[in-house]
Amino acid sequence: MKIYHLAAECYPIAKVGGLADVVGALPKYQVKAGLQAAVALPFYNRKFVKENKFDVVFKASTMFGGNRMEFEVWKETTDKLGFELYLIHIPGLLDRKEIYSYPDENEQFMAYQLAFLDWINWSQQSPDIIHCHDHHAGLVPFLLQHSAIYSRLSNTPTVFTIHNGQYHGAFSWTKIKYLPEIDMLHAGLLDWAGGINPLASAVRCCSAYTTVSPSYMDELSWQSNGLEPLFQMERHRGVGIVNGIDTQVWDPATDPMIAGNFTIKTLVKGKQKNKEALCKRFELDHKLPLISFIGRLVDDKGADLLAEAINRAINEHPGKVNFLVLGTGDPAIEQSLIDLAPHQPNQYRSFIGYNEELSHLIYAGSDFLLMPSRVEPCGLNQLYALRYGTIPMVHRTGGLRDTVIDFGDEGGYGICFDQTSIDDICYSVSRAVALYQDSGHLNLLRTHVMELDFSWDRSAKQYIDLYERLINNI
Repeated sequence: MKIYHLAAECYPIAKVGGLADVVGALPKYQVKAGLQAAVALPFYNRKFVKENKFDVVFKASTMFGGNRMEFEVWKETTDKLGFELYLIHIPGLLDRKEIYSYPDENEQFMAYQLAFLDWINWSQQSPDIIHCHDHHAGLVPFLLQHSAIYSRLSNTPTVFTIHNGQYHGAFSWTKIKYLPEIDMLHAGLLDWAGGINPLASAVRCCSAYTTVSPSYMDELSWQSNGLEPLFQMERHRGVGIVNGIDTQVWDPATDPMIAGNFTIKTLVKGKQKNKEALCKRFELDHKLPLISFIGRLVDDKGADLLAEAINRAINEHPGKVNFLVLGTGDPAIEQSLIDLAPHQPNQYRSFIGYNEELSHLIYAGSDFLLMPSRVEPCGLNQLYALRYGTIPMVHRTGGLRDTVIDFGDEGGYGICFDQTSIDDICYSVSRAVALYQDSGHLNLLRTHVMELDFSWDRSAKQYIDLYERLINNI
């Protein structure tokens, strides 16, 4: 079975968020299961490309907006990622460093999708499945069905995975000139609210769509930035599959980025060694419970409440709890966290920025990981925390609801709350402080969470089952 994954991000080539982690891991585990899985990514002039060897395996040109567009397909020569990696290189469009936020971003991702389809079509390839991730690849299902240029591929099943339904990639109909000739009788499949909406089009035209957790599938029907009626109509075609994590990258027994490796048998000493190293780096008392936040500093993550909630929690528990924040995002939220430091100099620290190595140490050395997200389609941070014996504190939403059970409930192991609010966060902090003081119970929970299986082995099998049903028209 030959699968192509199309996405804007893939770790370690280009990463902004969890999308990159998924696209960098799922194909590897599908190869492990016996599939031929490949990733076709836009070209980014970044560290990975500069440090690795690529061959140009295809060159061509195509019409794009009335002009001739030259493009190349580069293949990484060693398959060092565990799957075939292809980069779509287009001079002037896909040859830059950053992933997002260019003024011609719509044109970039349209060109990416057209170049990929032209390559597959002209090189006479016949993939079994084309798996598109988020709106950056959302036009592919429509074009396969309703552009005569790609008629040879029109029966190829497509899977569309929604990692975040808040972002649609919508643009004006004036940009239809960039698309190849299409059957205008079906042009309405591109439209939503008077514009071309790649995410909406993909949901309508794909063979099946998935979300990254079952709960998020339900939530899209009432929280999808204007597409709620669409998801209500198309709910029967969707499948919720919880993301996995790459247990080779995220393994406390072998992780080179942490201060000391540990297993379930050595977790008490191992956690303590990492906590001491982390607290020494940030001048915090390692004897106190450490609650950390890792993520984008945006409203969706509940980060706008962090400064006030942390300040209140410290005042409620003076000398009894520490907080550490790692993240970057909204400048106003960043500033609020910076401004908090002088008011709580002994129990709070922040690192404003992105630091992959530090994130690993925080997962290994923290006692609790706070995730007060308003929207969390799946969430990977809580899964990384569990892998490292760190107890997640989460708002019951999306994938957090599906992957974390409150320790007060049967079989539970985390701290859950019902509202993204300062009151709920502070109440959860009080529960965490009390749990920390019961070291026997805490260590039992730590042992339990490290035994949980959130690997890609399980999730990859669910995708393979879906592929097989589509190929066999079941």
